Amino acid sequence: MVTHRRPVKKVTRRPGGLSARELAVADAIVHDDLNIAAAALLYDMAALQSTERSQFGYKRAAKAIVGLPVSVADLVRARTLRDVEFVGPSSARIVTELVEQGHSPSVDGALAKAMRPSQVTSRREFRESYLSHLAMQRALAAPLGAGTVSPAQYRGDFQMHSTWSDGGEGIATMAEACRRLGHTCLGITDHSYGLPIARGVAMADISRQHQEIDQLNATYDGEFRVFKGIEANILADGSLDLQEDERAAFEFVVASPHSLLRRSEDQTPRMLGAVRGASVTILGHPRGRVYNSRAGVAADWDRVFEEASKRRVAIELDGNWHRQDIDFALARRALQAGCIFALDSDAHSVGELRFSEYAIAHARLAGIPATRVINCWSNEELDEWMKSVNH
Repeated sequence: MVTHRRPVKKVTRRPGGLSARELAVADAIVHDDLNIAAAALLYDMAALQSTERSQFGYKRAAKAIVGLPVSVADLVRARTLRDVEFVGPSSARIVTELVEQGHSPSVDGALAKAMRPSQVTSRREFRESYLSHLAMQRALAAPLGAGTVSPAQYRGDFQMHSTWSDGGEGIATMAEACRRLGHTCLGITDHSYGLPIARGVAMADISRQHQEIDQLNATYDGEFRVFKGIEANILADGSLDLQEDERAAFEFVVASPHSLLRRSEDQTPRMLGAVRGASVTILGHPRGRVYNSRAGVAADWDRVFEEASKRRVAIELDGNWHRQDIDFALARRALQAGCIFALDSDAHSVGELRFSEYAIAHARLAGIPATRVINCWSNEELDEWMKSVNH
């Protein structure tokens, strides 16, 4: 576990990334992810069903396959695919067709008979560059260069939520769960008051939350640290739902989009405004995409990354399985722009803390060095960086 590093220095633009051989390894992991491909076909089939019950069956099978620790190809060869819970005969047939033929005649035939097939196929763009559990594991274990970030270097998670907003557990419970994972710090980021749907915490309650954090840190006596953060909502004009003077109460601020996520028009000014906002430290789940549901914010991301690089605002790779935002492909462009990164779980419960592994996996597929990942920095580096961005 990395606990000591050189003082933080401004990251200058440099190529970075993977070598040609490492890039081939990374791309093969994505290309060979039959589990995510099988799940996508099941989601196609679900969308073609006339009843909610039939839709639910295919969706449940898809989720089961996405979470498998082994390849569906191995299960088909071993004739054990039906042993997977929630995978019924129809779902098994589609997956077997994919493994044995490279496509599914069952899904192809259903699409050919559909009245409006474009309503199904249009959702495929909402599934690009996602990883299954198996692909995530392979990315974590792949030989992708000594400098590329690894789980062993990961010190702590900088986006998670507690019962102060819409989380399921208290800060102390989340901290102990992080300690069991081998982490030595965390950043708590309950939602700000401008997002009532997420039970955003009122500024009047922040002092009490911070007293709780101070007490925890005193108890840990340097063995573990809780950083005081907040997740603020990016409004339509690029401003935040948290005023500039209010942001000063926190050690770091995550600015994230939670609205206008299904629009196709360009929102570059909005995202640039957020990155330029006073005290903004991390650009959280920048697109706001959700698997099979929405593509999220459309923007000139290269311009956004350039601005974030200048201001040393970290670009988040949100590991929540349904988000995986940004993904490895977009992260490669952010790396070229000279950005630093935050690899986070966006956990709302203890069980979701492992989502950080998806963030690390995407970062590895992008070739991001540990030196550019705030989750690998020492407390001293983090303090210096947070203060420099906030002032």
